[in-house]
Amino acid sequence: MQNVTPGVSKFMNPVTVILVVVGIVVVSLLGTSVYIVDQTEEAVVTRFGKFNAIYGPGLHFKLPFGIDHQYLVNVTTVQTEQFGFRTLRSGVSSTYSNLTNESTMLTGDLNIIEVEWIIQYRITDPMAWVFNVMERTETIRDVSRSAINMLVGDRPIMDIMGSQRSTIENEGAAFMNETFRGYGLGIDVIAVKLQNIDPPAGVQEAFDDVNKAEQDQNRLINEGQQAYNAEIPRAKGEADRLIQIAQGYEAERINKANGDVARFNSVYEEYRKAPDVTRQRLYYEMMEEVFKDDTETVIIDRNFNNFLPLRDLNASRSSGGAR
Repeated sequence: MQNVTPGVSKFMNPVTVILVVVGIVVVSLLGTSVYIVDQTEEAVVTRFGKFNAIYGPGLHFKLPFGIDHQYLVNVTTVQTEQFGFRTLRSGVSSTYSNLTNESTMLTGDLNIIEVEWIIQYRITDPMAWVFNVMERTETIRDVSRSAINMLVGDRPIMDIMGSQRSTIENEGAAFMNETFRGYGLGIDVIAVKLQNIDPPAGVQEAFDDVNKAEQDQNRLINEGQQAYNAEIPRAKGEADRLIQIAQGYEAERINKANGDVARFNSVYEEYRKAPDVTRQRLYYEMMEEVFKDDTETVIIDRNFNNFLPLRDLNASRSSGGAR
């Protein structure tokens, strides 16, 4: 005959077992029928594995025991992928590791260059993100590497390190977005940002010399442009001043000529009315104009009929003798 402990026997009675089973069922029911969606997320809900609905932030209920299943997708946070390097520790003193197998590329002029870059993207279609592509992160990285390698391979090394940097970023983002839309990935690439662009370590000094020479060239061009901008306005101002002076002289000469013509016409009209009087008056005016500054000459007519003025002979002698 088997001995049974009275306390254990009391605990294992049918009522207690039923209560335990009911409690487990209730807990499982509540645990599998309630879920919370964060403010940065949206929930893609499936029923029996088929898409059912998308719900926003908050407390939501679903059919329990795996009938409904939710996939929480972060749709507001900008996510980042790094290429050619990895951030091991971020902060005031960040630590990075270089991945040359991702950063080393061949340029359009057959040079080797190391390019590091990041892409920033946001999930715009949660349902497409959940269902359309299985290896999402690998797809993003493969497409991004393909785009940057293509753009770098189309350009010479100096353009990549200089003037074409922003062009590569813009065209890279456009190419990636077009490809991801074709795949139905449900994301939007916000930005492509090139980080370090360096030649291989063995030729770094030569490239530094080339960059310094280009900087000196740009500096001299800017200085020349500044000198040009300073000199041209001054020369234009001087030219405008000379033109204004010439125009003023032109107006003066024209006005004087017009005045002379008007005076001549006036004199001519008077001459027609009284030729002898006018001729004599003109003669006197001309002689007065000719001798107005001469104080040593005395004019008399050839017949000595005019009045002979008395002269100071001593004054004439003191000034150099009589004439």
